[in-house]
Amino acid sequence: MASQPDQLAIAQGLSKSYGATPAVRGIDFTVRRGEVLGFLGPNGSGKTTTIRMMLGLIRPGGGRLTVLDADPWAGAAGWRQGLGYVPGDLSLYERMTGLALVRFAARVRGMQGTGDALPVAARLGLDLDRVVRVLSRGNRQKLGLVLALMHRPDLLVLDEPTSGLDPLMQQAFHEMMREVVADGRSVFLSSHVLPEVQRIADRVALIRDGQLVLTASVDDLRRTAFTRVEVTLGTPAPRDAFGSIPGTRLLDHRGAHVLFALEGSADPLVKALATHEVLAIDSHEADLEDVFLTLYEEPVRAS
Repeated sequence: MASQPDQLAIAQGLSKSYGATPAVRGIDFTVRRGEVLGFLGPNGSGKTTTIRMMLGLIRPGGGRLTVLDADPWAGAAGWRQGLGYVPGDLSLYERMTGLALVRFAARVRGMQGTGDALPVAARLGLDLDRVVRVLSRGNRQKLGLVLALMHRPDLLVLDEPTSGLDPLMQQAFHEMMREVVADGRSVFLSSHVLPEVQRIADRVALIRDGQLVLTASVDDLRRTAFTRVEVTLGTPAPRDAFGSIPGTRLLDHRGAHVLFALEGSADPLVKALATHEVLAIDSHEADLEDVFLTLYEEPVRAS
């Protein structure tokens, strides 16, 4: 299976098990040229296993996978020259300076010079003359981003890339990702920071227990999202007070605080609330976190 120029990664029926335990169960996805694909899921859902298969670090148990027009487990590893990767558990040579590490990476990649390393480091406020072992967690993360971006890869695979970065540097990262996409390159972004994914992703793929729950554009999710309605009552209401209101789902109920997902007319909800003293009510369109929790069917919490 050869990928098309506008598809930098294609998975079809991709599977992997560890012994009798399935980690990834027949998932399908593509990473298109010029997009950020957000890959979301809780711990143990199969995200890391999927990334390791994409990098050629572990062999798929079934299905087919192409990354940058290559089978990660077939032939030479030259296709990796077009790949940039930041792992979730970043490990660096402790005794080298950042600049020495950049030069080492450039030699390994066969680069003339250090590419975009110096301007990326400058944008992130990273001093490349410091030894890695004295760097804070955030500065180590910046160095990981420098190493991933320095050769202008066609595909960036990023696992929790802003971990440890302050808000200002997160903003700089978001700007760089928009530039990557504008340049016709792509990002496969695995993250637990849902507002970040909502801010920069074009599409999202949600994985749970090794299976894809949903693949959709962020715009489509916004168009189909419910309205989140938060109500504060004068006195706590019984647990069954709001169990069956047409057009609503009960997301959370803790005494006098009730949270609804409104998917239809507000009239039935207003009439149900009219039998209680309402101190405050607030509503807004659901964000990606709300959609994520709903699709993962978080149980209603009552107290």
